[in-house]
Amino acid sequence: MKALIIDDERLARNELKRLLEAYPKIDVVGEAVNAEEALDKIEQLGPDLLFLDIQMPGKNGFELLASIEGNVPDVIFTTAYDEYALKAFEFNALDYLLKPIDTNRLAEAINKVEDYQKTETVRKENVKILTEQDQVFVKDGEKCWFVKLSRIRLFESMGNYVRLHFDDQKPLILKSLNALDERLDPHTFFRANRKHIINLQWIEKIEPWFSGGLQVTLKGGDKIEISRRQAIRFKELLSL
Repeated sequence: MKALIIDDERLARNELKRLLEAYPKIDVVGEAVNAEEALDKIEQLGPDLLFLDIQMPGKNGFELLASIEGNVPDVIFTTAYDEYALKAFEFNALDYLLKPIDTNRLAEAINKVEDYQKTETVRKENVKILTEQDQVFVKDGEKCWFVKLSRIRLFESMGNYVRLHFDDQKPLILKSLNALDERLDPHTFFRANRKHIINLQWIEKIEPWFSGGLQVTLKGGDKIEISRRQAIRFKELLSL
């Protein structure tokens, strides 16, 4: 299990690394002192688990999680403040450890992570990947559609909902974009940024954009920004 420690306090990082030496299944692959460094290391190292402080210079831990594009690693918050506990679980944290970290609480947290990851592995093995040839049932209010996925050009996150764009329709479904991202064929559907998944077959034009990103225009006129991090993946995916 690859772990990344994110904390602006060097002593706190060193103490947590020392405690984690008792768990050979956990491989601490890196450290970060702020959200920006953490985003780069999440991209480079692909950790399974984050030990995440909340109060840091710049973006806090919650803002960092909101900035991650694609699937978010499992999270254990490590903080000196207990008032953030409720909000932490809104971000699907597996546990919330108060500093100084108690060894028994750390053991409980790691057991939770291991149990959760085993469950997730089984669940993902049973998930059917949806290709552009599949048809899905969509219901929004009183309206219903049976739509071939090849017709859906764009999935747009709207909080706890996702808006589907096909033909001249834009229904909302109660589903997270991350959950859809897991099920859609990555050869056809691409996570452009935190808010959008695009159908690669619908791309009409690609332009360089700000900060190393790209802007794609879909047939029908939708303009979607591909973030800098995702632009690297996009070029790798579509290059010869």
